[in-house]
This record gives sequence, C-alpha cells and structure tokens, in this order.
Amino acid sequence: MNDRLDYAKILKKVVKDATINQPSLQPIKLYPVCDPESGHFLVLATSRTTESWFDSILFHARLITEDNSDRQVIIEEDNFEEGLVNALIEAGIKKEDIVTSWQQAIAANK
Repeated sequence: MNDRLDYAKILKKVVKDATINQPSLQPIKLYPVCDPESGHFLVLATSRTTESWFDSILFHARLITEDNSDRQVIIEEDNFEEGLVNALIEAGIKKEDIVTSWQQAIAANK
C-alpha cells in the first residue's frame, strides 16, 4: 500500500467535496486546488462585485513524507466553520498523522 498516494487521494477528495454546495450569503465561489506531486491541497475562495474583489485561501494542507515511511498532513490554514480535520480523519487519515502549523511551531521552539 502506498500511504502517500492514499493520503493524497483522501486530501484531494475532501478538498473537492468541501467546495460542493457551500451555502453562502455572498456570491463567493470555492475552488479546489490539488497538487499531489508537490503535496499542496487548497480551497480558494473568490468573489467579484462591482465594488470589490475578494480572494482568500480557506484551507491549505501540506502532505509531507520522509523516507517513504513517515508521513504528516500539516494543516497550514483551516477557515471552514467546522474545519476539515474531522473529515480527513473520517476519510482514513490517522489522527496522529495530522498536525496544525501552530503545533509544529510550538514543537520547534522547545
């Protein structure tokens, strides 16, 4: 079993599913951006009105593998109301393989 590939498939599915049927009070469009080769998975939000342009990253995860055995999903940004971490766990990513960027920063400062 290729865990990197499986985790990449899970991330891609969760990110794509997160962009479907999102209720919104404003005309905001969500776009999945998935690059398994670089390990980056994002949800972009954009909106254009006559007065303004909105562009933001709602979700950003990085898939990190070392020596083809250790793997981590680092959540850089998760601005979904319920978050996507539980969806990743339910889809098959091990809870212990998910780290938030702030957890990583705290560990680096110890």
